[in-house]
Amino acid sequence: MRFITAEDIEKFVSPRDLVEALRDGFEQGCEAPLRSHFNMERSNEDDATFLIMPAWQKDGAAGVKIAAVVPGNSARNLPAVSGTYVLLDAVTGQPSAVIDGTKLTTRRTAAASALACDYLARQDTSDMVMVGSGAMAPQLIKANASVRPIKNVTIWNRNPDKAAKLATEIAELGFNAKGTDDLETACKTADLISCATLSTAPLVHGDWLREGTHVDLVGAFKPTMRETDDAVMQKCRIYVDSFEGASAEGGDVVQAIDSGAITKSDIIGDLFGLTRGQVKGRETDSECTVFKSVGHSLEDFVAAVAVAKAVEK
Repeated sequence: MRFITAEDIEKFVSPRDLVEALRDGFEQGCEAPLRSHFNMERSNEDDATFLIMPAWQKDGAAGVKIAAVVPGNSARNLPAVSGTYVLLDAVTGQPSAVIDGTKLTTRRTAAASALACDYLARQDTSDMVMVGSGAMAPQLIKANASVRPIKNVTIWNRNPDKAAKLATEIAELGFNAKGTDDLETACKTADLISCATLSTAPLVHGDWLREGTHVDLVGAFKPTMRETDDAVMQKCRIYVDSFEGASAEGGDVVQAIDSGAITKSDIIGDLFGLTRGQVKGRETDSECTVFKSVGHSLEDFVAAVAVAKAVEK
């Protein structure tokens, strides 16, 4: 059994590699039950969440991710999401690899957003606003830059020092990057706004979006969380990673439906439909689009298989 570290994933698999692996994965599909989702109460901080996400291919490999989302880890200078992925041999069912689930999660989540971006963002997208500066942020910047010519990155965080620190790191990768404490102004000139926070109140507002903006929502994976207001959902053509997951757990979508701002029929398509050509992505340069992801076990499974193959080469 092989143990694959976070360093292995970064070394052997590029952002674009994972985007293309997910494109093939969503097009082909696999068996992926809706994840099991458990609340873990905490006495002195926000509750944590325990997730179990299995997936398998008929006559093929299988795998399961075990993960925890701990909001309190921000104060500990640790990632909010941590986990382990166990990949099983296609023939014997024996464990064939144990993969760093924390890095796998951030990389596959970013790849899913970039895959959506490839269908939904304008071709000339170059100005990106990153809302949040945690472990997801650099992965989202790099992944989206693998499918669009992103040059300018503005980073916002509730703690301006964290935004400035990440901007310095991103600048070393060749981007024109800066931190900001004025999210509204940054959003009003953005081509792409990507949000990766654990916010329970809207951070991005619909009247901040200019024509042609694509909004990528990663953070709000519970119905009680949200990163945008109802006006964003009303202004944008709405896409999700999967209908089943996003309509049940994606706070931005769930709360907008509950308020009556939108209906389920306003969700135009998911990554299955986009990759299979069953629904259209962006149709004009002037329309606004939004992609809401909550995570799907297919993403972890496909990414785990891709990582294991790359490491073996």
